[in-house]
Amino acid sequence: MSYPKRTALALATAVAGSVVLITAPTAQASVVDVNYNCKTPIGAKSAVSPIDIKAVPSGSSYKVTMSFQKGVSSSPVALGAGAMNPSATIVLGGADKGTLAVTGPANSAEIPANSPIKISDLSGTYVPKANGKVTFTAGVLTIKALGTTTTCTASNNPGPSLELQVTGASGSSGGGSTGGSTGGSTGGSTGGGSTSGGGAPAALPKTGPLDSAVALGTLGGTVVLVGAGGVLWLTRRNQRT
Repeated sequence: MSYPKRTALALATAVAGSVVLITAPTAQASVVDVNYNCKTPIGAKSAVSPIDIKAVPSGSSYKVTMSFQKGVSSSPVALGAGAMNPSATIVLGGADKGTLAVTGPANSAEIPANSPIKISDLSGTYVPKANGKVTFTAGVLTIKALGTTTTCTASNNPGPSLELQVTGASGSSGGGSTGGSTGGSTGGSTGGGSTSGGGAPAALPKTGPLDSAVALGTLGGTVVLVGAGGVLWLTRRNQRT
């Protein structure tokens, strides 16, 4: 193989390798079975539903969507369209801690009595507060219908449905806000020449070398003018004499 062909092949391989690195995924999602134990107004019920969680970047935040692939709980009476309102929490782990609230629309169609309640997709906005790998795990599911509230919690300790690599987060523990407030207050009090909290009056502005030079120049100009006026007056007087 000639040298130009070997060079072209090497460049093509290098470019292909860089493309693979650039397009490497920063999120890993998996469908996880969650065994929900629900406390309903008519007693305890349980159901297993596969949960899928996805995140889509939106500026400096992420739109997180939680999907239920099977219905959970049930109602002894039919639920008309718009009668059921779902919401849930997603537990954050790894580099970030806390919970993320997600909500969704009410049911668009009637849910028959004693049938699994199909939960619509729930979504929320996640703002990173740390850098690193963050996990998203299904938390508590809340169903409100006909003036009642049903609470469902996972009993099988499910694993995370999403692992997201987050970089560039600016949280409250970062150096931006601390450095800004410290530098601003210190620089302002020092440069302003005033003393706060000491009880002593603020010092008058000091006159610098430039101000002294201007003052001396003005004084010198006044003296020169006075001197010239005196010489002119004496000359006229001698002429009259």
